[in-house]
Amino acid sequence: MYTIKNKIPAALVLFVVFIVSCQNLEEMNINPNGVDPANAHPNLLISTVITSTGQTVVGLGFGDIAGVMQHTQKDGWSGGHNAYEWSNQDWSGYYGILRNTEELLKKSRDMGLEFHEGVALVIKAYNFGLIADLWGDAPYSKALLGELGGANLKPGFDSQRDIYIGILASLETANTLLSKSQSDYKEINSTQDVMYDGNVAQWQKFANSLALRYYLRISAKEPAIAKAGIEKIATDPNKYPVILDAADDACFAYIGNSSGDSWPCNTAYDISETNWRRLKMCSTLVEKLQALDDPRLAIWANKIQIPLVIDPARPANFDQIIDGKRVIAQNVADAYSTKYTTYSVPLNLDPEYVGMPPSWSNLVQAYNLNPNLEQAPINPHCSHLNDIYKKASGPHLKARIMSAAEVNFILSEAALKGWSVGGTAAHYYQDGVNASLNAWGLGSSYATYIANSGVAYDGTLAQIIGQKWIASWTAAAEAWFDYRRTGLPALTAGPISKRAVLPLRFYYGVNELSFNPVNAQNAADKLETTTYTAPDGNNSPWSRTWVLQGTGKPW
Repeated sequence: MYTIKNKIPAALVLFVVFIVSCQNLEEMNINPNGVDPANAHPNLLISTVITSTGQTVVGLGFGDIAGVMQHTQKDGWSGGHNAYEWSNQDWSGYYGILRNTEELLKKSRDMGLEFHEGVALVIKAYNFGLIADLWGDAPYSKALLGELGGANLKPGFDSQRDIYIGILASLETANTLLSKSQSDYKEINSTQDVMYDGNVAQWQKFANSLALRYYLRISAKEPAIAKAGIEKIATDPNKYPVILDAADDACFAYIGNSSGDSWPCNTAYDISETNWRRLKMCSTLVEKLQALDDPRLAIWANKIQIPLVIDPARPANFDQIIDGKRVIAQNVADAYSTKYTTYSVPLNLDPEYVGMPPSWSNLVQAYNLNPNLEQAPINPHCSHLNDIYKKASGPHLKARIMSAAEVNFILSEAALKGWSVGGTAAHYYQDGVNASLNAWGLGSSYATYIANSGVAYDGTLAQIIGQKWIASWTAAAEAWFDYRRTGLPALTAGPISKRAVLPLRFYYGVNELSFNPVNAQNAADKLETTTYTAPDGNNSPWSRTWVLQGTGKPW
């Protein structure tokens, strides 16, 4: 793994200025404009496009998409996280990253710097991929030309399909650019590459791994293209190396020198602890990890402070702390169940880990007889995130852009389809589990864990996607995109969610609808409405983009 190094010039800290992971979706935009790109050497631009991309991934996958995918829930300011109460999302932060990346690409080409050009193409593909994933159709071929004025200020929208095909072509070019020996490249400054220290081979692996992601993304709509693309990469590792080991993960660690370069819900700079305190583990993930005896649970979650015990022998209304446990009479438990009978959420008496059910009540802070009912409370009967997430930096506090676990699970799914990928579905599944455990420092647990009932390979897509969902902790956006494509894991929306099913996309934002209305509306009109689209109109999180249309997924 690699870190943002303390020796990076202080000016670069300005690139890392807007951590967003514990914010609402409308706050998920990054300002990457710390240095004028026109006057910056490509090495400086590499730093900013990597860090801003990584922070965007964390902002999504540790933020409100972690709520969608039921990794976490909030018990303060919880609507957007728990119940999908989203407003129109602005994509200007994503295009801000892309403007810097485009400048990096132009400068690299002008200066004949093939390494920097390859990096720019990978980052550009990654961010355009996110835009297509999150919104659907979007400006692509006509984007990033606003400085030319005129019609370029209202660019047309490319189809989601064309964006995916375009980024796959860019990644093919990047693979070629990054295929030479390290010594064949010039002006690489390892201190500015905060992810791979200027290692060209690592970037080539990242480029091809990202291509695998997008070939699989379009596999239901373009199966021939997906099959050919994945087989091309997987069967020729010399020409198309990929990330298969956790040591090669595309990630970087937060350095913790300021609020802008620290883990988003840290309490070093947020002394109120608000962002950490309001995040709780979701019961969906906790109970799955408990059922599998998964060692990652202890790294991600705190045990509850005070277990609950119902003692029917106690007199009515008995409620006391005895030997570190809160002992209550049966009528106290019954009163709680009656109060929340609409939501069918009984008390959870697990003595160690208790997750909060997804979007279970408007009185979410009262879960499990919590005695502290202020906003963002400490709940002694529900699992908070592990204390490592209160720190500004640490060995596990990384922006995880792409992992070996994901790549192995992609290849496992491809093998399950019968495609030729150089190994069996079981082999890649097991390697995916192992890679995730290694990424969290738990490699020694692999032999015991893989033998557990429910973990040992059973030949089903549900198991592959289930482990991939677990491995996406803090990067849950990719799990969301898999869920949309497969309907797995089979998640159920909470009783007070905005709709009865999980959402599928982001709204086109107010700015785009206001300033580029014709193109934005045309794109919205191409969305496939569903039973759950109303009353949003076509531009709804419950409308289907091209990649889902006609697939019957996920619901």
